[in-house]
Amino acid sequence: MHPMIRPIFIALLITFSSTSVFAGIKIPFGEREVLNKVYDLPNTDEFKSDDGNFIDLATLHKEYNIAYFLPLYVMEEPKLVIFDQQRDAFYDIPQDKIDAILASQKLKKEELNKLPFYTRYGGKIVAVLIIAALIWGVIPSKKEEVEAKDI
Repeated sequence: MHPMIRPIFIALLITFSSTSVFAGIKIPFGEREVLNKVYDLPNTDEFKSDDGNFIDLATLHKEYNIAYFLPLYVMEEPKLVIFDQQRDAFYDIPQDKIDAILASQKLKKEELNKLPFYTRYGGKIVAVLIIAALIWGVIPSKKEEVEAKDI
């Protein structure tokens, strides 16, 4: 190992193991809207927004979430919306227009308008496992008594 690598590694280890580095980090939690692209529509004039960007289909739902990756429960079921990826915006258009787009692309609404397993159940499973691990760590374990044997 090069002689300069060891001191740099030790300095980095001390810096990042310090709790003061993580003291300012706040874990976000609460309600948020989630937009998931579910179908890439063909890039034709038929599927162009007013400002010239191509649109796609996406689902929009509202969930209660911890740290953006642990969805605890779905507050509003998903609905299909039009998604403009260039502007990162969605358009909530009438259902009959979305049905017309689905019909033109021979798509089934039930297959597109659903949540992934992790969004629906995975966050709950992970949260229960974390709570179980915390409880398991708090409960003291019994130590086995060793019996003295006569020789």
